[in-house]
Amino acid sequence: MKIGIFGGSFNPPHKMHKKIAFDLITRHYVDKVIFVPTGNKYKYKNNLLNNKARLEMLKLMCEDNKNLEVSDYELKDHVVYTYETLDYFKDKYKDDEIYFICGTDNFSYVDKWERGMYVLSNNKLLVVKRNTYDITPLLEKYKNYKDNIIVTDIEENEISSTKIREMIYNNKRVENYLDKSVYLYIRDNNLYKGGI
Repeated sequence: MKIGIFGGSFNPPHKMHKKIAFDLITRHYVDKVIFVPTGNKYKYKNNLLNNKARLEMLKLMCEDNKNLEVSDYELKDHVVYTYETLDYFKDKYKDDEIYFICGTDNFSYVDKWERGMYVLSNNKLLVVKRNTYDITPLLEKYKNYKDNIIVTDIEENEISSTKIREMIYNNKRVENYLDKSVYLYIRDNNLYKGGI
């Protein structure tokens, strides 16, 4: 089985996250996608909703989809880096192929990740393009790792969690960007009203 590990803050998880997962599955890049939300200790994200709420929203988004799962592996009281997460899943699923799902924005600074070149050397990356981003210079930069870099024919549109949080804060309608269960969870728990 080919398993895609989809990391991110998912603050909140939205329809584009789900569409990317389904597109990767239907186009046979992977057979299953596991969403792995980053923990609150991640130093580059200082406005994260608490771990429990983001995990719950992901579970709501993935319920009733047997090819989508959610893992709380990174939700610890210390930072968990991508290389640790990938090592964990490779050990857990020894008989399967593990792929890391990565947007071009994150891929653009993979050399700055904690042990980023270790990640590139030892893992397969599925790169999801942003339609405004020219990935050619990055492929040249990382040409020594080209066998581990798979640029998918899937494009991400400009829906973003940041934009959704801004819209909620400004009392604009966001139902179209979120699964209904996620939208209701945000509404019923009065989330993101205190600013982004």
